[in-house]
Amino acid sequence: MARAARISTTEAPTIDADLSDPGWAKATVITDFKQREPNPGAPPTERTVLRIMYDDSNFYLSVYAYDSEPDQLIVRSMSRDGEVNQGDHIEITLDPGLTLRNAYAFRIGPAGGRWDGLRLNNLQELPEWNAIWEARARRVPDGWVTEIAIPFSSISYVPGQTSWGFDFTRNIRRKTEIVRWSSVNPALPITDVSEAGTLTGIEGVNQGLGLDVVPYVVFRAKHDWSVTGDGAGVSATAGGNAFYKITPGLTGTVTVNPDFSDAPLDVREVNTTRFSLFFPETRAFFLQDAGAFEFGGRSFRRSNFDRQNNNALPFFTRNIGLVGGRPVSLVGGGKLSGEYGGVGIGALSVLTDATPTSPGQVLSVARVTVPAFSQSRGGLIFTNGDPTGKSRNSVAGFDFQYRDDTTFGGNTFQADAYYERSFSNTDGQDDSYALGFNYPNEPFSTEFYFKTVGQNFTPALGFVNRPGIRVYDGTLRYLWRYRGPGTFLRTVAVDTQHTVTTNLSGRIDTRDEALQVQFTTTSDHSFYATVRNNFDRLVKPFVLPHNVIIPAGAYTWNNFNTHTQISRSLPWSVHVDVICCDYYNGDMLRVSPDLRFRPSEYLEMNLSYDGQFIHLPGGSVNINVFTVDGLINFTPDMQFAIQAQFDNISESFGFLGRFRWEFRPGSEILIALGQSALIPGTDFQFQTTALSVRIGHTLRF
Repeated sequence: MARAARISTTEAPTIDADLSDPGWAKATVITDFKQREPNPGAPPTERTVLRIMYDDSNFYLSVYAYDSEPDQLIVRSMSRDGEVNQGDHIEITLDPGLTLRNAYAFRIGPAGGRWDGLRLNNLQELPEWNAIWEARARRVPDGWVTEIAIPFSSISYVPGQTSWGFDFTRNIRRKTEIVRWSSVNPALPITDVSEAGTLTGIEGVNQGLGLDVVPYVVFRAKHDWSVTGDGAGVSATAGGNAFYKITPGLTGTVTVNPDFSDAPLDVREVNTTRFSLFFPETRAFFLQDAGAFEFGGRSFRRSNFDRQNNNALPFFTRNIGLVGGRPVSLVGGGKLSGEYGGVGIGALSVLTDATPTSPGQVLSVARVTVPAFSQSRGGLIFTNGDPTGKSRNSVAGFDFQYRDDTTFGGNTFQADAYYERSFSNTDGQDDSYALGFNYPNEPFSTEFYFKTVGQNFTPALGFVNRPGIRVYDGTLRYLWRYRGPGTFLRTVAVDTQHTVTTNLSGRIDTRDEALQVQFTTTSDHSFYATVRNNFDRLVKPFVLPHNVIIPAGAYTWNNFNTHTQISRSLPWSVHVDVICCDYYNGDMLRVSPDLRFRPSEYLEMNLSYDGQFIHLPGGSVNINVFTVDGLINFTPDMQFAIQAQFDNISESFGFLGRFRWEFRPGSEILIALGQSALIPGTDFQFQTTALSVRIGHTLRF
């Protein structure tokens, strides 16, 4: 616990990474840190001095990160929202509501590259969230220093709440050393803020009128090369967002003609499963206070691309603005999010544009959570609307999330439960419910959950990729942690996971059993080896690309996969996944290498390939997906990024280039150029070229 120092606005420092401002002499000084990795609880090998203070409008931090070998600092990115964490950096987390579940995270490296994101439910991280804040960093002869200013108007906080959850992290990358102020338990994921410290004495602050108005104008040009005589399609659109702090902890948001041209391309995948792929949200409007809409608990959302754990979500924002795989523009929308009187509130309603097959739709969701005993919470959720306009659809549900850090000898125990039901054109078997337990500790950890998804459970604003099932999932892990100088291995872990999926009558349809050994070195290299036994019952034929058919039947097979990761702190880094060899009644080899090149903080390049080679009695299919990502950093606030993707199944090529310049906090120029094409064989056939220029400016009152 620490108490933040108060200064007057006349003593506010200039954010320039020069710590000579006299106001810093009044700041609270923290130097008592401990290692989280590689030796939890041990003193750090390098000295760190953190200073904290605030005035009426801003929260200030400065860090002097001493280093006995300053020429050995690792700096891999200086971009806004880049991979700052692959080099030396510091990070702070703020939990103004002392929820011990959700927090804001801010990160900065020695070259000034900065990153911000949301930590949700002690599990999920949303790096797409952006706030208005200032930070500068520079290298000095004995390390590096940084200054940070976070406006209170950029975050939500509870009125009268003078104690905030707070933690500080320093990463000394060449030593793979993570230093923390409070939470040093390596068994908890880095996104977990349940053991964060407490910062007291924050009072008498204000957000002004609490009103941010962000108008923008977008100029667009679009040309379809496949249409003879198609023009440039030049147009201009004005729109904007307005954010009003009804209370310091409760934000009202209004959007008109929202623009999503800053959203990156989705990761390209060719689906070789029987289930829909899950892609995370990347649009800023829906990420604002996204934690207010989280439902169910950690046991059912362990991975963004875990297709079974993400099954049966009552609300999934990617369904808004998308109908039948085609984008649909939003006319406008409103949102209420935050906390009032200890009650978490999330409410959203948007109006979509009309499509050739349906009129515009009003889509809405409401979520309420209330605190319970210990660190537990309970809540309700309700959604209404169908993006396709084909049905009258709504979903209602409740959940409870329990956490206990005292009963089991100071170890953490979590339990999550939910029930939800859809109301649509079909009655019966239209609900989903689940119960999960988690014991995330060292050296022993375990997790178990049970889930049922009714055959007719249809959340039109949610995500269901496999109805009519019951899932039983259990995981056990034992981890050995090695300490001391000269040690090559940092950790060795053995995991076993068993997942059984049945239909609603109890017949086993899918079984996945895995045994995994994981090695992590003190240099941050890692290697995993996994042996799996799979069973899948196909009640109807399953069709792969190129019309390769897997007949109906029951299949059992074994395969082996490895994961090799060379530390991403190096200028050259390689990551390779290999899966071999059985696949249904044939064989399959999947090789997925990823090469990253970061010679300095000014240039970043990623080359990725995903190859799947499947041979079955009914035919063969080879799948090749190529991806190139590049980034040129001119300054920490000016970047040019490119994405290029191609797969041989659709024979489609996609390119997106984005120039972004944040010429002042909250104000930017974005230029985006997109190109799609077909590449059948050796031909290159242009499809659509799109150019957009967006200028936005934040007016803060």
